[in-house]
Amino acid sequence: MPRNATRCATGRLVPAILSFLSLGLMAGCHHQPARVYSPPPPVLLPPSGPSNTAPNAGAPAIAGDAPIAPTTTNPGMTSAADLAFVASHAPVWSETGTASWYGPPYNKRRGANGQIFDQDAMTAAHRTLPLNSLIRVTNVRTGQQAVLHVTDRGPFVPGRVLDLSKASAKALGLYVAGTGTVRIDVFAVPAPIETGGRWCVQIGAFKDEDEAEKLRTHLIRKYQTANVIEFTGPTGHWVRIRPFRDDKERAVAIAHELKPSEGEAYLVRLD
Repeated sequence: MPRNATRCATGRLVPAILSFLSLGLMAGCHHQPARVYSPPPPVLLPPSGPSNTAPNAGAPAIAGDAPIAPTTTNPGMTSAADLAFVASHAPVWSETGTASWYGPPYNKRRGANGQIFDQDAMTAAHRTLPLNSLIRVTNVRTGQQAVLHVTDRGPFVPGRVLDLSKASAKALGLYVAGTGTVRIDVFAVPAPIETGGRWCVQIGAFKDEDEAEKLRTHLIRKYQTANVIEFTGPTGHWVRIRPFRDDKERAVAIAHELKPSEGEAYLVRLD
């Protein structure tokens, strides 16, 4: 996903580390060794009860007992039922990390949930939460909050956990800054969070289509039971590995097997 925040990392200061700073600036603007980008372990909270219930560090992983998201014909609209559900339930899964926002050139293109992405709707993209999950996002610095649905996949940038629509970013006070630290509280999901699902590994983006095709050919030989495809998106060319039956355990294994020379790898849930 495109980002309104600077990609290149800057150094920290003090003359004693100027040589280190110089190397850091050079490395930050070039291709980095491949890493597998997946969310950190969630903070698990009680699955029900008053909305002000304190986190329970010993709670078991949420599987099939998380509430099912309220039915909605348009996940891009936060309904009164959504707000009432959030107000009357405790979150079942939480995560804190860096969020960014996206709009053009993705606006009016089909999102991962099959619907047309509208940058002016209250939605977000997450790599591993089930599509159409009902979440509340809090700007950690300002306390601003927004209730919305996960309708797309991303962000495909190292170190970020959530991509907000333009409207969501404005509601949270992150539109101008481009990025910020947020807390994601999940209140209802259409499928289990920790188990099941359909999974893949996505690699890229490549500016050169030939480079992406060369990697695809290499990975077809390396993973003969997987479906390996190359596709073009607004930000470049991508390679996607779908293991047999889209198995999560196998997808995780593949992601960790990939070599640095094969590009940035992202573990992604498809459903």
